[in-house]
Amino acid sequence: MRTQGRRGEVAVEPHSNVPDRFKAGVKLSALGTDSSRRELEIEDLWPHKANLVLKFAGIDSISDAEPLVGCELQVGREERAQLEPGWTYIHDLIGCTVFNRGSEIGRITDVRLGAGEAPSLLVKGAKKEHEIPFAEAYLQSVDLGQRQIKMLLPDGMLDLDAPLTMEEKEQQRKGGQ
Repeated sequence: MRTQGRRGEVAVEPHSNVPDRFKAGVKLSALGTDSSRRELEIEDLWPHKANLVLKFAGIDSISDAEPLVGCELQVGREERAQLEPGWTYIHDLIGCTVFNRGSEIGRITDVRLGAGEAPSLLVKGAKKEHEIPFAEAYLQSVDLGQRQIKMLLPDGMLDLDAPLTMEEKEQQRKGGQ
């Protein structure tokens, strides 16, 4: 979400395929990057390019809208549309444990959109954090009741782009001197 206009409007990239999801009077929750939550009500809206411009009640200036930049808008759990079998709300994945070929990788701490065709799962393991594509090609099963995701990842994938451990950072620092 980013500011748009002078009267507190914000531009958002909608990730909903529910017709009329966004309309005047709908209440949304803005989840901040610091995990803070703020309740908002849509006062007005209109399309703009590939985005949707929202005007919220009580947000009447750019400075009022600035704290919303970077927030993720969410509808209440009770207002969610029923999904078809095999579909999952991304927010429900956070906190699930990910397994690869029976071995635990770690717990999902966040989900990033826009990094490619599939969302990226940020998975914190005992020693490393991994960024794993939530792609159907790698997915074996999702059990939200048990909070488990079973995957079949290609060999070596967990070694790619993994953040360095403290030991690896220290080795890199010593090697550069």
